[in-house]
Amino acid sequence: MSDLLTTVDDQVLAERFEATRRLTEELAAPLSAEDQTVQSMPDVSPTKWHRAHTSWFFETFLLAPSLPSYELFNPGFGFLFNSYYLGAGPRYPRPDRGLVSRPGIVEVADYRRHVDAGMAELLDRGPDRPTAALVELGIQHEQQHQELLIMDIKHVLSRNPMLPAYAPLELPGPGDGAPTSWSSHPGGTVPIGHAGGGFGFDNEFPRHLTHLESFALADRSVTCGEWLAFMDDGGYRRPELWLSDGWGAVESGGWDAPLYWARGDDGRREFTLAGDVPVDPTRPVCHVSYYEADAYARWAGHRLPTEAEWEVVSAARSAETTTTGNLLDTDVLHPSPATGGSTPPFGDVWQWTSSAYSPYPGFAPAEGAVGEYNGKFMVNQYVLRGGSCATAADHVRATYRNFFPPSARWAFSGLRLARND
Repeated sequence: MSDLLTTVDDQVLAERFEATRRLTEELAAPLSAEDQTVQSMPDVSPTKWHRAHTSWFFETFLLAPSLPSYELFNPGFGFLFNSYYLGAGPRYPRPDRGLVSRPGIVEVADYRRHVDAGMAELLDRGPDRPTAALVELGIQHEQQHQELLIMDIKHVLSRNPMLPAYAPLELPGPGDGAPTSWSSHPGGTVPIGHAGGGFGFDNEFPRHLTHLESFALADRSVTCGEWLAFMDDGGYRRPELWLSDGWGAVESGGWDAPLYWARGDDGRREFTLAGDVPVDPTRPVCHVSYYEADAYARWAGHRLPTEAEWEVVSAARSAETTTTGNLLDTDVLHPSPATGGSTPPFGDVWQWTSSAYSPYPGFAPAEGAVGEYNGKFMVNQYVLRGGSCATAADHVRATYRNFFPPSARWAFSGLRLARND
């Protein structure tokens, strides 16, 4: 990964590392020991697991190989907190992480402090460029797990019939319900992918040319109000709108609304990290699967954009403004209402594209266990773009490729429409 990072001042890198580690602990702080141990479904990991796994990453890929004086905090943690790196050794089964009551959150905190002390020593020595690149990868990896921590604890708390709030958050009031506007693009041969000059995950490379037909992309995400119209028109009861696998998911899962929506005495309600609230029709719809997004687009008479279409329009828009949208704010942690004019391409909800997650032409994974980071997942998934209200502001860019299976709903995922022009 060393070729993906320009030279970074050692002090800046150390400050980024420390800030990222502090934020993880800040996100976990409102949660009890019991909260941090629950695993509500196989795709969810306990909060304390995220805290330990991100420490394991630095310990395994940086401290053990690079710092001769470093001693493992607990040799057994390599088995408990490895996720999917087969090259790093065996691992505990993912669906059973919630069964591990020990180590508890106090020992996990001790583990984090032990790793942080080792990393401070490593960073004080002035790491060479390949080591600095691995530190940056570890920072970006922890930022991904910060978002996963938020996604996962939301699912955990939603399973409690008392619907407890994660924290006393401040959700903004309703927006103005501005109509959708569209950005047109003439098509042609365009470059996509990371151009270098900064950090990028391996799946963003290499930059390459692709051909686009003329198209237009909506300037904002689909709102809850628009989704309610889809539901009122029988969207979840009309198989002609759905892909076959999607209709199977509707039937087997009993889907009739986005995840976390329910009927209340006063109308539709949704569970948020601030607790149970009425559905705000001006907010971007959130927690919908690829299947739902695709069905909605058919119902609306449009389609989902390809990831290349999304990238060329969003890169141009992001170059025109310093506004990044509603990204990770520990006082909000929920999509913000739509307002007049076009909204920034980043923030609020990840936006499903119609592109299957596959390697770019010429892609080659890095050598060693780090090469397992992205490439091994390039099958049976779809690409999302744009970041969400749980994504760190310095973690998004126009070339970022997120990915989930098409039935996944617990991510902060929504959609932006496209059309042929």
